[in-house]
This record gives sequence, structure tokens and C-alpha cells, in this order.
Amino acid sequence: MIAVDYQQLAETPVGTDPFPHLIVPGFVPPESLREVLAALPPLRKRGSFPPDSVRLGPAARDLVEQMQGDRVRELIAARFGLDLAGAPTMLTLRGWTSERDGRIHCDSTAKRVTVLLYLNQETAAFGRQEGCLRLLRGPGDLEDYVMEVPPVNGTLLVFPNGSTAWHGHRRFVGQRYSIQLNYMTTDEKARSELRRHRLSAFVKRLTMAA
Repeated sequence: MIAVDYQQLAETPVGTDPFPHLIVPGFVPPESLREVLAALPPLRKRGSFPPDSVRLGPAARDLVEQMQGDRVRELIAARFGLDLAGAPTMLTLRGWTSERDGRIHCDSTAKRVTVLLYLNQETAAFGRQEGCLRLLRGPGDLEDYVMEVPPVNGTLLVFPNGSTAWHGHRRFVGQRYSIQLNYMTTDEKARSELRRHRLSAFVKRLTMAA
């Protein structure tokens, strides 16, 4: 079983500026991160891949299962004072970032909470702040940020979605592994988004097999 730092998730203070968020560096410790990276497929296409659309090694599968487990759900609910019991989850993997990514946005209202887990080693590009997610004061300026999260070293970022949860990153093209987990609403908009991801996964399986 891959070790993850549940205690740090339970104890790290919740930030409030520019919107409620939680940043947990090293949620996946170095040894576990190396095992997970060795168990990930070489995703060379932009987009989000449901886990069942790619071939994962045992360490990566275990991490995916833990991310969707009750312990992560309960800790996140407790930290933000939310009731996430029964909330559907949507988990996808990303492995490649293109020039089309990183534009300033708020997440879909179908997503109650966004959880991002970054599965990369440090690189010179990330050190230059390329591809580092910024928590922004508003939608107008990528430089008007309060926090910046390098996508490295098993760092976990969690935030409830809302009309002020603006985020984005500077242009980066290349390998950038992450797991995105969302706790969804139960309305038709959420069901539609889940259907869209399933259809996209089917198309990606066809193109990857070609």
C-alpha cells in the first residue's frame, strides 16, 4: 500500500486568501512518489483520462483507490466544514500540458470541491514558475495571485468551488502529471459532465489503440 500523509492533511491550516484552500506539500512522500511515477503510463496527449482508460501499475492503482476512499473524503469534509457524504466523485489523470492549458477560470458549478495531486519531480521549467498553479484575486491578471503551487513532490491542493475561486498558470508545454478528483453535485449538470468524460475516455481509448 502506497504511503500518503493523512496526518498532514488533517493538520495543515486552511488558507482563506484569496479563497478557502488547503495546500499539503509531500502528501505523497518521496519514496511513494517514485513508485507511483514508475507505475504511470507515458501520457503524451493533452486531456483528462479516467483511470480505466489507461494502463496503471499497482502503485498508481493503489493511489487512485486511496484518493477515492472514505478517509480522504472525510478529512476534506472536516477541514472545510462540508457534508460530502454521498457526493459522487469524478477522478481523472492528466499527463501532458499544452499551450492551451492554464487560462484563468473557475471550475464548473457541477464540481463542489476540486482536489489536485501533483505527481512530478522538480524541473528547471517548474523552477521558472511555468505550469505552477496560481490562486488568483480575480479573473483579469495572472500576476495578481496570492499563492502559487508548483506541480511537484506529491503536493496536494484542495479548494471548494465558487464564483471567486479563480486559478490558472503560466504557459507550460510538456509532461505534467496530476490526479484531479472532484466531489460533484447530484443535479443533472453533474450527471451530464460525468457522461461527457465517459464519452471522451472512449474516444481516447480508440485513438491510443490506433
